[in-house]
Amino acid sequence: MLGRVHEYIKSRVGTGEKLHFTLIDPDKATDLVKLEEVSEKMVEAGTDAFLVGGSLGITHEEADLVVSTLKKRGLPVVIFPGNINCLSRYADAVLFMVLLNTLEPYYLMQIQVIAAPIIAKYGLETLPTGYLVVDQDTAVAHVGRVYPVPRNKPELVAAYALAAEMMGLKYIYLEAGSGAQQPIPLEFPRVIKQHTGLTVIVGGGIRDPDSARKLTEAGADIIVTGTIVEKDPDLAARIIKAIKETTSQ
Repeated sequence: MLGRVHEYIKSRVGTGEKLHFTLIDPDKATDLVKLEEVSEKMVEAGTDAFLVGGSLGITHEEADLVVSTLKKRGLPVVIFPGNINCLSRYADAVLFMVLLNTLEPYYLMQIQVIAAPIIAKYGLETLPTGYLVVDQDTAVAHVGRVYPVPRNKPELVAAYALAAEMMGLKYIYLEAGSGAQQPIPLEFPRVIKQHTGLTVIVGGGIRDPDSARKLTEAGADIIVTGTIVEKDPDLAARIIKAIKETTSQ
C-alpha cells in the first residue's frame, strides 16, 4: 500500500536531501491555539511532515483532533502508532511498524493483525517500518518491553537492518526514546547505510543543531524531533535549519 507519501519521501531522499519530521503527541497537545502556532512555526522553519503519536494516554478523539489541525498546514501527516488508539482516519499514512527488539509478541505481529483491518477501512497509506529502540530508560522501552541494543555494538544494528530489509520493510526508525539523555550513536545510521538501502529515520535525544547535523552527515535521512518542539520551538526551528544546511553542502 505504498503511495503518495512514500513517493514524496523517496523522491527527495533519493536526491540526497535530508528531511525533518515534527512529532506531535496528542496527549500533550491539548491547547489547540498553541498547536496552531507551533505547527505554523515548524512549517516556516522547513519541516517536511508531521508525525502524530505517543506511548500512553491517547484517545481516538484526541488523535483525530490533532491530525485534523495539522492537515491545515498542507504537509503529510503520518501516524506514529504506540497502539491502535493513535490511528486516525484523517491522516495521510501510518508507519506500519514492527518493534524489532521487543520481548513482547504483541508488538511483533499481534498489534499489526489487529490494526490492519482498521487501517484498510480508513484507507491509510502504509509505510513498512522496522522500529529499533536503543535506550532502556524511556517510556517506549518500558511499554514495548524492549531488549536494548548496546551502544557499542553497531554490528547488531546492521544485522537488524539487514533482517528488516530482507523482510521487505522500506524504513528503519532508530529510536533513543522521548526524554533520552543523548541521541543514538553516529555509527548506527552509518552502518545501516553501508549495508542496506533502507531509508533511515532517527529520533530521540536530539536537542541541538549540532547533534542533528552530525546524524545526517552519518547517514540519517530523516530527523524527528518532538520533545524539543514542545519545550522550545525556536530551538527546534534552528535544528531544522541545521538539517537543511547539510543538504545544501
